[in-house]
Amino acid sequence: MTSRAKAAKVRLVQSVATELQLEKAYRKTFMKPAVMLGLFVIFLAAGCTAQERPYFVTYSHEMEEPGNLEIEVFNAVGKPPEGNRFVGSNVEFEFGATAWWTTEFYLDGQVTQHDSTIFTGYRWENRFRPLLREHWINPVIYMEFENINGGDKTLREVVGHDGKNDLIDPNAEARTEKKREMELKLILGSNFRGWNISENIIAEKNLANEPWEFGYAWAVSRPLNLAASAHNCTFCGEKFQAGVEMYGGLGDRHSFGTSQTSHYLGPLINWAAPNGMTLSFSPQFGLNDYSIPRLYRFGVSYEIDQLFGRFHRGAR
Repeated sequence: MTSRAKAAKVRLVQSVATELQLEKAYRKTFMKPAVMLGLFVIFLAAGCTAQERPYFVTYSHEMEEPGNLEIEVFNAVGKPPEGNRFVGSNVEFEFGATAWWTTEFYLDGQVTQHDSTIFTGYRWENRFRPLLREHWINPVIYMEFENINGGDKTLREVVGHDGKNDLIDPNAEARTEKKREMELKLILGSNFRGWNISENIIAEKNLANEPWEFGYAWAVSRPLNLAASAHNCTFCGEKFQAGVEMYGGLGDRHSFGTSQTSHYLGPLINWAAPNGMTLSFSPQFGLNDYSIPRLYRFGVSYEIDQLFGRFHRGAR
């Protein structure tokens, strides 16, 4: 075996070892709580049939059904060219308060290869739909308060000049940066012949006297089959939705535009599994040098119909 082949073999072994270390840390930190949460949700969610849009960043105009609770675990896996591989995760609790108001609470965390695992904060969002009937374009007003730190890597949105260099600082240093921010979105959505088209305009303000930052997101999706099957099935076309999503930053109040901003584009797919579970996946690709070359997003969600009604029936 030549010296070049030996060196390549050593690099391969080292790469496999580091991947196993990252996977072990991720399972230790996130998988055990996620499994326990999943078992609890499966118990509650029996009989649910709702299906979510496959979007990871873009919001559609569709609201949570009043009284329903959805629990979601979303993950983003990436590696900056000059940094370590990371897994940014959040757990979301989305509740339909009324037909025109949906509220949601997030818990964020991340694990970074060769570094550490940290909790990065929480978010509280509210969405309001002023027009309840379906129109050609349906607006929704989104407001969110974020109390996170600089180590957050969930990448739930990209605003301002966010880019790959924001994801390479060591966790011990990044977590010292406190971010208390207010985020506003105008969500526009349309449904046409089975297609959903959604656009988000984003404005974010750090409450520590920072300028407004801007971003965008848009997505299109459609079920693989619009007509429902005559019999119950698990892998029918109507159980799958596919589409494409794109999002990125638009600078800030002093430098609005696409200069020195990051942008991502990728296909989407999800599957409405039995018992109210939905699985989602998307490989996403950075479109310029300010972006991470590749992101892999995957998620699991459960829909619980009439949460408080279930507890009431159980108490009787």
